[in-house]
Amino acid sequence: MLDQVQKPTRYTGGEMNTQLKPWDSAKLHFAFCFPDTYEVGMSHLGMKILYAAMNQQPDMLCERAFMPWVDMMDLMKQEKVPLFTLESRSPLSAFDVVGFTLQYEMSYSNILAMLELGGIPLLRENRREEDPIVVAGGPCAFNPEPLADFIDAFMVGDGEEQILDLNGVIMQGREEGASRMTILKRLCAIRGVYVPALYDVQYNADGTIASMKPNCPEAPEKVLKAIIPDLDKAFYPTEIPVPYMEIIHDRIMLEIMRGCTRGCRFCQAGILYRPVRERSLEHLVELAQQLENTTGYEEISLSSLSSGDYTCLAELIRELIRRLDEKHVSISLPSLRLDSVLKDSLEATQKEKKTSLTFAPEAGTQRLRDVINKGVTEEDLMSKVSDAFHGGWSSVKLYFMMGLPTETTEDLDGIADLAKKVVDAYFAVPRGERAKGLRVVCSASVFVPKPFTPFQWEPQDTQEMVREKQSHLREKLHIKGVTFNYHESDLSYLEACFARGDRRMGQVLLRAYQKGCMLDGWTELFKYDMWREAFAELGIDPAFYAYRRREKDEIMPWDVIDCGVTKEFLWREKEKAEKAQTTKDCRKGCNGCGLQRFKGVCKYCG
Repeated sequence: MLDQVQKPTRYTGGEMNTQLKPWDSAKLHFAFCFPDTYEVGMSHLGMKILYAAMNQQPDMLCERAFMPWVDMMDLMKQEKVPLFTLESRSPLSAFDVVGFTLQYEMSYSNILAMLELGGIPLLRENRREEDPIVVAGGPCAFNPEPLADFIDAFMVGDGEEQILDLNGVIMQGREEGASRMTILKRLCAIRGVYVPALYDVQYNADGTIASMKPNCPEAPEKVLKAIIPDLDKAFYPTEIPVPYMEIIHDRIMLEIMRGCTRGCRFCQAGILYRPVRERSLEHLVELAQQLENTTGYEEISLSSLSSGDYTCLAELIRELIRRLDEKHVSISLPSLRLDSVLKDSLEATQKEKKTSLTFAPEAGTQRLRDVINKGVTEEDLMSKVSDAFHGGWSSVKLYFMMGLPTETTEDLDGIADLAKKVVDAYFAVPRGERAKGLRVVCSASVFVPKPFTPFQWEPQDTQEMVREKQSHLREKLHIKGVTFNYHESDLSYLEACFARGDRRMGQVLLRAYQKGCMLDGWTELFKYDMWREAFAELGIDPAFYAYRRREKDEIMPWDVIDCGVTKEFLWREKEKAEKAQTTKDCRKGCNGCGLQRFKGVCKYCG
């Protein structure tokens, strides 16, 4: 089969540092499924952490499976080959637990495809006692409801310890011969585990949620996310699989911190991963050396939501370069804020080669940046861009969002104005001192309101509005040296439906999958017409989820989850956004987001 498909190394396995444990040596067999292709999934740090954490346990075994590309999927169906893991070639149906990571709403159809190809009933209510327990975690698990019909248990929050506890309960239950439902009820005792079968949802006549209540004593009213307070004590792998093919992020990813104190009002991750926790410099240097020794990678990415905010960033970079310079290892910073202390660090990180620098102003005017609480100014951007051009860079990427709450034409024009000023900053560097080949890429994504953000109540722009704004920006960005990239509005519309969807979106998902929708995150395979048909056939209006403004007291599908930050705080932030009022960084004083309820968790709560 492999000689008939593109990129056959997606399916071969056997990479360096993978673990093929004897099947009979483990009491608990876990299939870690990434609902996208191999090159996307193998770039995901969370999978690498949990894969190693589980395989470190003598009584547990974890193997990997990925979404096949369409050519391989067709062959597997034709030859009646079930979806298998890369390590032992075992079908998904042979495992005790099948776990999915939920990174992106547009991968949901892939979950159904992988379950069906793996021989597992799609609907949880149709699963037999001997079928695997299907679990899911990751950022999208914070609104579990669109997948509630397909997933047995969701894991919300930090997973390094939670996954071991979950496996332990399932392993004990299987050894005792406990029923599937008994095991699921026991899982409720683990912090951060949500079992949708144990909750009943009632709806009002207008389609909003009337109530969402547990139907048994084991299920809590609210599921509190799991939090690891000290990252230095959390498991982190010193060996990671090294693929035979190029992947999206083909490098060592070193998580230097988790969480963010900035409080950007559109940003879901900044809320979900609170509080901020940093790994110590000494621990990071030790991990970096071990990972370089076991992988041979020549690039280390200092990963976090805002790496420039790491307390000892400059010192860390200097120490890593001192230890690894003779091995020609470069250091990259993927998440740079414009106001981070960067000039010296940038010079040190990329002396081997000058690649593109990425900045995210998000909005074109200071008023709108204040609305979203971005906390950076045009002066910040121009200062950093000037430093970069003087330092030998000639390629800059600028990320913006369109459709943000309160956005006006003036805000859109501000994007073009900023791009023009960046171009002018390049030509302000004397010809003999600047690098050749100016390239400024402006990318404008469509704003998608997300759960657990101050904008969770806001409507998304209609597709007509988005297309008009994209056309306007295309005209304004006809600037020499500037390239304009934008996202299709159809995809963002559907993403918004799932992001704030309830259990009824699961019906749409199933119908669309049955029509042939999968790999929706890949533009060339996205079948928007089929999704529209699925909505229409079920009598479900997508505008109800994407375009509707929510009321303050409306019950949200995700209200069953406690992410640590309170709904009251988010509403206060929404009100401040409407007045273009900013909120200070948590490091300058506690803003009372709700984490102060948990003593000793957030060091900024006092």
